[in-house]
Amino acid sequence: MIPDKSGHFNGFGGRFVPETLIYALDELEREYQRARHDKKFTQELDYYLKEYAGRPTPLYLARNLSKYLGINKIYLKREDLLHTGAHKINNTLGQVLLALRMKKGRIIAETGAGQHGVATATVAAMFGLKCDVYMGEEDIKRQRLNVFRMKLLGTRVIPVSSGSKTLKDAMTEALRDWVTNVRTTHYIIGSVAGPHPYPMMVRDFQSIIGREAKKQILKKEGRLPDYLVACVGGGSNAMGLFHNFFLDKKVKFIGVEAAGLGLSSGKHAATLVGGGIGVLHGSKSGLLEDKFGQVKIAHSIAAGLDYPGVGPEHTYYKKIGRATYAAVDDKQALEGFKLLSETEGIIPALEPSHAIFYLTKMKKMVKKNSIIILCLSGRGDKDTETVAQRLKI
Repeated sequence: MIPDKSGHFNGFGGRFVPETLIYALDELEREYQRARHDKKFTQELDYYLKEYAGRPTPLYLARNLSKYLGINKIYLKREDLLHTGAHKINNTLGQVLLALRMKKGRIIAETGAGQHGVATATVAAMFGLKCDVYMGEEDIKRQRLNVFRMKLLGTRVIPVSSGSKTLKDAMTEALRDWVTNVRTTHYIIGSVAGPHPYPMMVRDFQSIIGREAKKQILKKEGRLPDYLVACVGGGSNAMGLFHNFFLDKKVKFIGVEAAGLGLSSGKHAATLVGGGIGVLHGSKSGLLEDKFGQVKIAHSIAAGLDYPGVGPEHTYYKKIGRATYAAVDDKQALEGFKLLSETEGIIPALEPSHAIFYLTKMKKMVKKNSIIILCLSGRGDKDTETVAQRLKI
């Protein structure tokens, strides 16, 4: 059983938190275990995923991209078509329903690219809950559209000026808030990171990506894909795609991290490719840290990948060899952004643009009849200003 009862994925994960948070985590775990076996809860979640969020998402055969790269068939799992523009709402819908079951009147969240913040603000507005979202000042500057969207939805966006002023620091501040307000507040963590039960719970809510993809590819092709490819920051979209294929050993998993300005520069967010093991935000997992054990400042052009840690289940996958992890730098991600836009008329977010570029490397390693599914985790509206500045468009 993964994770085990203490929330460990073969030694990774667990809980490394202040005593004041144990009550809230125990309460959340109990409620989640009850809810997941409650037919009424699962039916309600299914209703909102379909009628509100827009599931199921298409599994789209990218013929032009496939032909351009000389790869047999590349399918895109179109999470970018969901309400709010990314996969994040799969998780926020599940967690807000849990918050209502626990009678929590206030929601908090952290956000980097703003997609999780928007998804949290959206569900809070729909269910009439007070909502505060912590966001680093650096990310507020580069994701102004999503900041406006959150405010329009009635959420207070709280700037974080400490550290790197990005996702890591936003999560730190959100945890501090939760410690103080555990009895009235639910913290919706946006990725498969953080203390148990979050890595398991967020994975389960996001696993609808892989469940749908498996049914869709079997219907379209009559067989499973050869490769699953997704970007990895904290790793929720990738784990959502990978999880239901875990026992299908012939299906290879590739997670693509952010190499930033290059692995040798030290300014990157490639935790699994270029990091070690440590504890961050209540979980033992892959981590970027220096020789003194201090957490390094991560860097990526994609705010959603700009995080020095990663979900513990990904670290477990790497340890056992179930998944391979690679890294793509900022310039290459911009090429991926342009590539999908120009070949398929689909403007991707900068996060999955890393995975899109990696396809250009895969064309030399895949067999003639290979089928690839790539998780297109979000759309690129939020990144057009950044890309225009970098590409001088």
